[in-house]
Amino acid sequence: MDPFLIIVTVVCFFLLLISGVYLIVHYQHPDDKNEAWLPKLTVLLGYVIAGATVLLLPLDVANEGTYPGCVGYDEAKCGNLNMELFWDIFYWLIIVWVFFLIPFMTFYYEADDGSLMTGTYLEGAKKSRLKSAICYQTAFSGIVALTFGLCYLFLNKSFIPVETYVVPPNLNVPIVEISRVLDVTSGNETSGVNVVFKKAMLGNITGNDDGFYEKISFNSTTEEIKVPVGPSTFYAGFMAWIGWFFFAIFGGIGIAALPLDLIMAFIRRPKYMDPSELAEAQISIRERVNDLVSVGELMKLEQDEVSGENSKGGGLFGGLSKEGRDRKKTVAEFKKAVYLLEEDVEEFQNCTANYKNYNPLIPIFSLLSGIISFLISLLWIIHIIVYVFPEEPLNPFLNLYFRWFDTFFSLFGTLSVALFTLYLLVCAVKGCFKFGMRLGFFTLHPMKINKTYMSSFMFNIGLILLCALPVVQFCSIAFSDYARYTNTLQIMGTQVQYLKFFSFFWVNDVFIYAFFCISFLATCYLVCRPRDSSFSSLEFRDRLRSRAL
Repeated sequence: MDPFLIIVTVVCFFLLLISGVYLIVHYQHPDDKNEAWLPKLTVLLGYVIAGATVLLLPLDVANEGTYPGCVGYDEAKCGNLNMELFWDIFYWLIIVWVFFLIPFMTFYYEADDGSLMTGTYLEGAKKSRLKSAICYQTAFSGIVALTFGLCYLFLNKSFIPVETYVVPPNLNVPIVEISRVLDVTSGNETSGVNVVFKKAMLGNITGNDDGFYEKISFNSTTEEIKVPVGPSTFYAGFMAWIGWFFFAIFGGIGIAALPLDLIMAFIRRPKYMDPSELAEAQISIRERVNDLVSVGELMKLEQDEVSGENSKGGGLFGGLSKEGRDRKKTVAEFKKAVYLLEEDVEEFQNCTANYKNYNPLIPIFSLLSGIISFLISLLWIIHIIVYVFPEEPLNPFLNLYFRWFDTFFSLFGTLSVALFTLYLLVCAVKGCFKFGMRLGFFTLHPMKINKTYMSSFMFNIGLILLCALPVVQFCSIAFSDYARYTNTLQIMGTQVQYLKFFSFFWVNDVFIYAFFCISFLATCYLVCRPRDSSFSSLEFRDRLRSRAL
């Protein structure tokens, strides 16, 4: 094994661990400071798992070097790490966290606030909360296990198209050189005459760089072979398929929203206000505060009434009725209005009381981050157009950039891959938040310094874990030329790519087209309406009063 890669792996793990601890300590709400230790541990390890999963792709690239499987080639240029074992471990960890630990911790953590469960829970009734969380988690786990089991039973076959090359017997070229040119990893002597190579059709691989070999004519045939896949590979594909629905929407929104919001933060930076502007802003904020206080009081009365009905046998499914859905929508809209009010109050304070203490480097940093984010988003869009969508890539684009970067230092290219993959995860979280801000029925889970509850932490970590495998699969396809000999491409680009039923979505790039279209529509919409706005507080009040009649 390569000691350097082992050291890099250990260092990255500890960096993820340290950054995860910092994130929790820096963002957690004071109410959670000395509580919710198990949810905090779940969030911390989930953060490490998500980060490590997407970083396994650049590690896989560095481990395999530039040779197919490092078998029969210059093994000194390969790390010889067991990447297949690494991937299997993280596949299962994601499943455990997404479908077992995070839901259980969410049920337990929120059992007493009425947001997930109906009924009245006394504060400190830990046994009741634990019992309720176990009941909900048992039912949820049973559904997940049944779904996964049935899907694996009927869909665990991968139908892989394979191209067979027959090399002329009079060709005086080493087998190793032929396999390198054809991008294949297996070859055998047949009857001592012809050399036969089988190549799985991995998608967009440009391959041959040698003009001499382009003149060689290889006879080839295409066939389809049925390959059973193991549970870890199948469930990785299943999780990727589920996660793609979230990543296509939230990632598409986030890749447009992230650079725009960072640039807008610079444009809306705190500025000095003259007396007339100050008075106008004070009146506006005071009116919004009074309106939201009135709305909050009406919501409190309605919640007390609902709790009384539930205590008389209102039932577990009261929240599924039309009235229950309306209440949840109203709560989501109220949270959104409160969040925007807090943002405006903070901006007002930075323009007045805190103006002299405000750090002027913050908006400059936002602008620089916005420009960098814009460039990365633009590069992603161009790369999808010129490399991912065409059946024959127009240009390797980012693949060439990674290879060129590797000429300066062997890990520069892989570090660039890590940057582009992690960026997509950040876009998914940003897109989810932006989606909630623009649609009132979607619950907000913002990440605010010293104001983030553990429920928001767990929601965001669950989303990141769901999007981790789609990001890995997407990047393995997008960077297939650069990562052509990695275990990732062999698993995601072959076995998972051609899984029964799921292959329709991936072979036809259904999710990637959806991601691209959503990013285009989101860009147009956000350019026209860059600032988030809440619903009218008067509308809240009138709606609540009408329901009370």
